Amino acid sequence: MTSLDTPQADLGPAPALGLGAATQTSSGGVPRPGGWFRDFKFGAGRVRVLATGADIALDRTLIWEALVWFAFHMVVQARVTWLAMIGRRGPAIWFEPHRPRPWYLVWSALAWSGGRVARSPAEADATFAFEDSTWSAPNAAPGRVFNRGCPDVSKSEVAKAFAQVFGYPLAIDPAVWIGAAVEKSERNGAHDGAVVQCPTPARPGRHYQRLIDTSDGRFVHDLRTPCVGGKPVAVWIKRKPHSGRFSIHNVDVTMRRPEEVFSRLELDRIGAFLAAMQIDWAGLDILRNRQDGRIYIVDVNKTDVGPIIALPLREKVRGVQALADALVAMVRPSRA
Repeated sequence: MTSLDTPQADLGPAPALGLGAATQTSSGGVPRPGGWFRDFKFGAGRVRVLATGADIALDRTLIWEALVWFAFHMVVQARVTWLAMIGRRGPAIWFEPHRPRPWYLVWSALAWSGGRVARSPAEADATFAFEDSTWSAPNAAPGRVFNRGCPDVSKSEVAKAFAQVFGYPLAIDPAVWIGAAVEKSERNGAHDGAVVQCPTPARPGRHYQRLIDTSDGRFVHDLRTPCVGGKPVAVWIKRKPHSGRFSIHNVDVTMRRPEEVFSRLELDRIGAFLAAMQIDWAGLDILRNRQDGRIYIVDVNKTDVGPIIALPLREKVRGVQALADALVAMVRPSRA
């Protein structure tokens, strides 16, 4: 698949990090034990991701993208084997209430660093609150727990924090707004956005935002920005056709350093936004309005998957290396 927001299909075990029998959260919030297939529901040519509710066509594109992901996964596993042979060890991290599957970005970053998923909190260098859900239960683990302070990544909560930090709004009231707007689910990872004409009555469970013009004439652009330790680590520039602006599929993706895409003031504000949301690790979806040049943070994903399928393999490796370095620095700041 081409999105950091949607998990990949089941492609086999991952013994290096001991995740073959990890549990995840279903759409009802109930952990689902067992192999990777248990995270998905298949039927009628569709795949439903139980953790997020995302519904995806099971077509040739999806199968091809799953194979592309699997090739990258094999590269990560080869590195895990090599690091074990030379005795290089990264941090041990305890994840709760659930452990990440290999399609989650933190899994790849941890594996790339030579780290591992701890078997217990006692042997861990750090604890990570990990629950693929828009609203997470409070985490009562002792000590510092990464992402514990951010139990809510609903669209309304993101828009509220954004307006407070950046000083201009993203959310709109559809009953009084005039013109085009975006209607989407409050849930994270639903990929069900649609352009609506306002004024229109607000529907329960839906969030409304101004429509951000990111077009270059042919394509729209998304700035996927993985952040670790309170700051952006990379920017993945995704191009999509206008008709697929809310789709998980990309025409192509390129990688840039954050300072190549954002100004110093914008980077400072992104850092302030992360602090306001109390986020240690997340992927931000950022849009730049071509009309006035302003940026808008429209989504926060604490359990982002990736790297993005459409990235060339070399760029995938570069991105995961940068994230691995940032993860180690966050977990072991004195050794960075």
